[in-house]
Amino acid sequence: MTDGAENTMTIDPPADASGPLTSLRVIELAGIGPGPFAAMMLADMGATVIRVDRIEAVPDERPDGAHPDILNRGRRSIAVDLKSEEGRRVVLDLVATADVLIEGFRPGVTERLGLGPDACLARNPRLVYGRMTGWGQSGPMASLAGHDINYIALTGALHACGRADGRPVPPMNLVGDFGGGGLMLAFGAIAAVLEARISGRGQVVDAAMVDGASVLTTAIHGLRNRGIWSSGRGQNLLDTGAPFYEVYECADEKYVAVGAIEPQFHAELVRLTGMSQENLPPNRMDPEGWAGAKKRWAELFLTKTRDEWVELAGMSDACLAPVLDWDEAAQHPHLAARQTFVEHAGVLQPAPAPRFDATPGRIQRPAPHPGDHTDDVLSEVGMHTEAIASLRAAGTVR
Repeated sequence: MTDGAENTMTIDPPADASGPLTSLRVIELAGIGPGPFAAMMLADMGATVIRVDRIEAVPDERPDGAHPDILNRGRRSIAVDLKSEEGRRVVLDLVATADVLIEGFRPGVTERLGLGPDACLARNPRLVYGRMTGWGQSGPMASLAGHDINYIALTGALHACGRADGRPVPPMNLVGDFGGGGLMLAFGAIAAVLEARISGRGQVVDAAMVDGASVLTTAIHGLRNRGIWSSGRGQNLLDTGAPFYEVYECADEKYVAVGAIEPQFHAELVRLTGMSQENLPPNRMDPEGWAGAKKRWAELFLTKTRDEWVELAGMSDACLAPVLDWDEAAQHPHLAARQTFVEHAGVLQPAPAPRFDATPGRIQRPAPHPGDHTDDVLSEVGMHTEAIASLRAAGTVR
């Protein structure tokens, strides 16, 4: 295949692929964090995902077993020198067969590599070109470096996370990288593919973490518009301000999480724990009484261990749950029954979500080492053995 060639090749998904997206073919230019997460989500749902790794990432000797980074599960890897002209042609050959391309470089990088939207859409007009950045493709900060903590700081989301008497607490990198970034890119890619299959025209998806993290706070903005959410941190219904939506320490220095917001659930919590109604304010929704009620709840929860409270709450609507660590979570009876965590290729990991009853997704394959499938992928796009050997000899692929 050469630049400008019409894309007439159809590559069927593997016979054992499973999920609602088995008709989807994705090219992922290797990156970190949210871009790989978007690709993992698509792969878990059955998409054929080819990860284009940097040629220098290929180990001199292939390690035993799958790559330990399960964020890269579900796809195959080809290692290409993106800075060479031949390497650029190889990627464009892959693009010609794809529905989606995902990249997570700073704005302008893929253009300089000759793999920007114009070049890729010229080769495949139906392509959805997914761009994952923190600040977006436009705006005065678009070219600057940053990480999840910086992006959510700018949106107000970080300001709202934490307790009233402390500084903001980053919710790991779940809000910016994965919720506001990777999930939004996966959603945008699927939306654009649906449109392309109707119109025959692809487009660019600009997935910026500042945009996605802002969208995730929509409900909080709605509460602010209604005058029932203050700007103060740790003073509101869902941010540890309310005593009935809080984490409490127990006698064994472990914790329970309480989320008894509705009156019937709160009444059940009071009944099961033995909390005296006289120790609670007459209007539990009045913030004026929250500090005193929280103190009395804290004193009560310190009288039993975490597991004693959980056993007492039992299978009730008290909205009380244990705060489990990473190892405990996978062993919890409910998560075990649903197989929320599964073992694949000898590694325990979160199972694909969401679930489909007719076309269930699954972990399609373990994470590859860079370059594991170079020859197979090139063969699929019509390259002969001699041509692949020539690219290897030139150092274009590994």
